[in-house]
Amino acid sequence: MAPHNDAPSPSGSFTAGFNRIPFRPVGSSSLMAGHESPLSSSYSTTSEASDLHMTRPLVPGVYVPTMCFFEEGSEDVDTDTIARHAVRLARAGVTGLATQGSNGEAVHLTHAERQLVTSTTRKALNDSGFSHMPIIVGCGSQSTRETIQYCREAWEAGGDYALVLPPSYYASLFAPASETIIKYFTAVADASPIPIIIYNFPGAVGGLDLSSDIIVQLAEHHNIVGVKLTCGNTGKLNRVAAATRKRSKTHDPKNPEFLVLAGSADFSIQALVAGGHGILAGLANIAPKACTRTIELFNQGKHAEAQEMQEIVAQGDWTAIQGGVVGVKSGLQSWLGYGGYARSPLPKPTAAQEKKWKEGYRDLVMLEKSL
Repeated sequence: MAPHNDAPSPSGSFTAGFNRIPFRPVGSSSLMAGHESPLSSSYSTTSEASDLHMTRPLVPGVYVPTMCFFEEGSEDVDTDTIARHAVRLARAGVTGLATQGSNGEAVHLTHAERQLVTSTTRKALNDSGFSHMPIIVGCGSQSTRETIQYCREAWEAGGDYALVLPPSYYASLFAPASETIIKYFTAVADASPIPIIIYNFPGAVGGLDLSSDIIVQLAEHHNIVGVKLTCGNTGKLNRVAAATRKRSKTHDPKNPEFLVLAGSADFSIQALVAGGHGILAGLANIAPKACTRTIELFNQGKHAEAQEMQEIVAQGDWTAIQGGVVGVKSGLQSWLGYGGYARSPLPKPTAAQEKKWKEGYRDLVMLEKSL
């Protein structure tokens, strides 16, 4: 799970400019040379290949950072469960899926395993009548070179958009920080065959928190099309949404040029009030209908009903935030009969934790079952 901070994030000082370079799509990645292809022969049919790179626009709604499931004992990637879970979410009415996010344990996977998860998800959606559903793929890395490689591999596996964290390991050597961050995202966006979504999650990058100024500036790049704000700062969300909306050439609420998403379900309607377009939230793995319905009610003007549902969603999300990916998987296992464990070195939950987390999700699951 991607927890956000309750305190407002600092404004920062990221104000440097950048040069826009024409985008050139990459058809096949030369960086893949020597990498074992994770795609099976049964996957590479002509019809399936043609479905990989359809145009799938980002529209407002609920996006789910899916889980990566592993076989018990061996910890090998469990493609059957990955596929079934993706189809369950799609049938629940979510807008899109994201692989290789924080909930997807991307940091525990090899390059080939990342491609396997994305290609499995794409094939499962296509085979179940959801070929129109976009897939966002986590592609952040510490070097510009590897981040671009991840973007190319994501495209090859059927991904439509790349979710990119800023680099942070050598952040103390960034001089100035704004220039380094601007150059990084610009270089990645210039080279990536798929559009970029900025991922602002200070908790995952040593506290590095992108300001609204730098996000708005990066949004000028034609291959940077959105942002996920897991910082929980609705003021920042409002500034980014307002600035990008006002700058839009053709403002269409149903098809915005720059998508602004809250990174947790516990401030879904707050994000909508601030001008956001929806959420990309791990809680939707457990309760996709509840997350979707909360946003639908608000958009229909049924604000009191939306608020009542948001209260249940927020309480359930607090359980998810406290337990992280271990707790979300435990909730899936307790209430839906699948989920298993995270890959080591993440610990297995104790019996007491399993009981606590199950109870923490109870009201949310009851709501989900009623929808």
